[in-house]
Order: sequence, then structure tokens, then C-alpha cells
Amino acid sequence: MAIRKLLLPLTGTAAGEAALATALMAAQRWQAHLTALHVRGDSRDVAHMAGEGLSGAMIEEMMSATERESGRRAEAVRAMFDRFVAEHQVEVAPARPGQRTASAAFTTVTGREDDRVAQQARLADVTVVPHPDASEDVSSSDALHAVLFDSGRPVLISPLVAPTSLGERICLAWSGTAESAAAARYAIPWMQRAAEVTILNSKEYQRRGPSALELAEYLALHDIQAKHAGFGAVDREVGAGMLAAAHAVGADMLVMGAYSSSRLRQLILGGVTRYVLEKADLPVLMCR
Repeated sequence: MAIRKLLLPLTGTAAGEAALATALMAAQRWQAHLTALHVRGDSRDVAHMAGEGLSGAMIEEMMSATERESGRRAEAVRAMFDRFVAEHQVEVAPARPGQRTASAAFTTVTGREDDRVAQQARLADVTVVPHPDASEDVSSSDALHAVLFDSGRPVLISPLVAPTSLGERICLAWSGTAESAAAARYAIPWMQRAAEVTILNSKEYQRRGPSALELAEYLALHDIQAKHAGFGAVDREVGAGMLAAAHAVGADMLVMGAYSSSRLRQLILGGVTRYVLEKADLPVLMCR
């Protein structure tokens, strides 16, 4: 299936700018439509968070301040969107059946970002999210996990610096799990267009399930001729070895399943998904 619609939860951070550039690059590659979605916080939520002991006037002032800040952020994000689409010469227009050129549109909704993004992502072929950096933009990580856990669709995590190419040389990290199988399935359109596809496999990463050789045979049925590259942990980190292997073959996209272990366990003890989310400097297509 071709990629026809992309979603981008758009924030005003530097990571958001890189994600916008990545999303526009994907839209142009697929001649697809990109919806940039900005979620404004609901000022009424302040009243629930304020707690007891505040007067009505104080709560009203807090709500007004929240609304002003939300409006300022929305204006800044829209200005960033307008500048980027002009620079990339992407048409600003609604999505339309049978379109053969990239297009983009900006929309603003109000509510909880994770909830609104997950809902919108269910009708997008791919959702592009900024690189999660909790010290700078916690909401982008919330959007990422909302798509992974509550949309049923893949997510493309942008690096902190926009890539110069996308989907030309793809690495598919294979572990034999249902999560990696889902990622492989969603990546088939990308791999069919790629100049080179490499399956990354490691004894430390493999779980019970089909082997990398069986995956290569399956991909060949979809006219994808994939090479194979083994990798090992670097400094006892499987994720570091995976990223090093992807760089070694010059990949401009990594495809992998997400959270085959529980998210809580990975947050506490670490894991491959968490490592890649924190350290990847190339676009990563994830699916759960």
C-alpha cells in the first residue's frame, strides 16, 4: 500500500522543526498529503489542577494566562509551518483523491495532546513525531507513545537534525517478535522503493520466532531483495550495536518493533527500544 496521508503533531521546538522537515521530505517522496496538527491545551483544565484554596478570580487569571500562552505558541507553530512549506515548495491544500503532488495543511484542535494525536493517527498511514527529548519537550514523547500504544499505526521518529535523504537505504532490525513483524509489514512500501535493504539480526536481539533468513524469503515474495548483516552489543548495549550496524551500511532509515518487553520495564531497567528512542540520529520507523 502506498503512503497517501501523513500526520505530524507539531510543536514549536527545535525538534519540531526537524520533524517538520522530515515529514515534508516524506510527503514529497510519496506525493502524499501531510496534516500538521497542533494541539492547544484546554485552559479549563487549569481549574481542575488548581486544587483548593484559590479564589475564583485567581483561577480565572490562571486560565487567562494559559489561554494567552497557548495562543502565542499556536501562532509561532503556524508561522514555522508556513515558512517550511514555502521553502520546500509544498502546496497548502486539503487532501484529495488521486493527487500526484505533495500537499500539506495545518489544523489546530484543543484538548489533551496524547488523546487527540492517537485519534487522528488512526486514519494516517504514518505519523511523524519529533525526537523525544524529555528535558526540552515532554509532550513529543507523550505523542509518540500515544501513537504506538493507541493508534494501531506506525510512527516515524525524526532525528534531532533533519536527514538529507529518507528511505533510500533501509535497515530492518529483526527479532522474530510480533512487534518486529508488524514493523516489517508497514515498511514494505518503503522497502519496495528503497535502493538497498539490509536485515539486521543479533543473537542478543532475537526472540522466539522466524529467523532472519525466513524474513528475507518472505520479503522476496514482495519483490524486496534484502541483504543480511549481523551485529552485536556495543558496551553491553544491544541498541548501540544496532545503530552502529545501521550507520555502517549507510542507512537513512531504521525499521524496528517497539516494546516487546513492557514499557514500564524498559523505563526502569532500560531496553533496546528506549536506547534507540534516546540515541538514534536517523529516522526510525517503529510499530507495536
